[in-house]
Amino acid sequence: MKKVAIIGAGISGLFVANLFKENLNYQVTIYEKNNLINLDEGYGIQLSTNSIKLLNEIGFNTLEKKDRFNPEKIDFYEIKQKKKICDLNIAKFNSENCKYTTLRRSRLVEFLKDRLDNNVIKYDHSIENIEKKNNQINLTFNKNIKVICDYLVISDGVFSKCKSLISNDEIKPAYNNSIAIRGNISRNNLNNLNEKNISLYMGQDFHYVIYPVNNNNEVFNFIGVLKHELTTNELDNYSLFKEEAFIQSIKDKLKDKISTTILDNLNSMKYFPVFVSKGYLEPGNNIFLVGDAFFAFPPSFAQGASQSIEGGYELFNNIVNNKSNFYNNRVKKVKMINSRSRLNQFAFHVSNPITVFFRNISLKILTKNKTFLENYLGKIYKN
Repeated sequence: MKKVAIIGAGISGLFVANLFKENLNYQVTIYEKNNLINLDEGYGIQLSTNSIKLLNEIGFNTLEKKDRFNPEKIDFYEIKQKKKICDLNIAKFNSENCKYTTLRRSRLVEFLKDRLDNNVIKYDHSIENIEKKNNQINLTFNKNIKVICDYLVISDGVFSKCKSLISNDEIKPAYNNSIAIRGNISRNNLNNLNEKNISLYMGQDFHYVIYPVNNNNEVFNFIGVLKHELTTNELDNYSLFKEEAFIQSIKDKLKDKISTTILDNLNSMKYFPVFVSKGYLEPGNNIFLVGDAFFAFPPSFAQGASQSIEGGYELFNNIVNNKSNFYNNRVKKVKMINSRSRLNQFAFHVSNPITVFFRNISLKILTKNKTFLENYLGKIYKN
């Protein structure tokens, strides 16, 4: 029996463990540095059909309908003019049992966690050393805990300690000169939007997205991305995003970008610096990186969670079928999504009136062009 060690109990790590669950040729253990998996956060995620199809293979389609939502379109708005530009029919990529889905991230994590046996996840295990000997990997955790495995799956996020250990800190994420603002807002405080759709608002150096996270449509998820430069000292200050003066400075910048009705009624707000990957790490035949540990995208194409799932599925098939093309295939897809994510963020944040005019005209045309949509979205949404 081959032993698979997974570092990190996020979406990608939990999904990979679920895939190995029924395969008796492998024994899987997840090592999580925290003492629990936090299921309190109610922030939303979007899952396109490429990931829903894979999740359905482990029973996601049995999740209660009240806990998830299937938006029909993406509505594009211009913040300054307070008007709708056009809409994009994302339901055209759906099938009967595989539909674009929004839900709370914690609900997906809970679903993945509950399908695993209690002894699969080992908490309070912080990785300290990774050493490869022949075809086996020796892991050392805090308290001098030693583990030997045949395969190592690294899924401990954008600031992956495992990645730092095996690359000698050569590959680090880069600050994207932007801040993500997350929160929740009641439906009662939202006007002039279609609650069946995802609403995307574009403005100068800023965009935000609002969408429901379940079928009761009472609470909507809010995610905004604000262009904001930080000094090296500010980036090294880990408490900066909890300091009242800094938070107030961000809110002051948002006053000209979000309506008072929305800004004053956002709940559970949190602020995060956006870090993205600038390169890839391919460590060897039996060490693999998935999710943000492999590559973190700008948050403007809503593919972070979906690619964590898709990458985990490719990795599982690579291992059980004894293939060696995981990184080749993954890099091709990641490059495609990264270029779209960067283009989206640029388009969402333009401010020059002439550029805005042509962007809006282009959106009206392209969102109805079947050939463009099949190329731009179809190649991503269809496995």
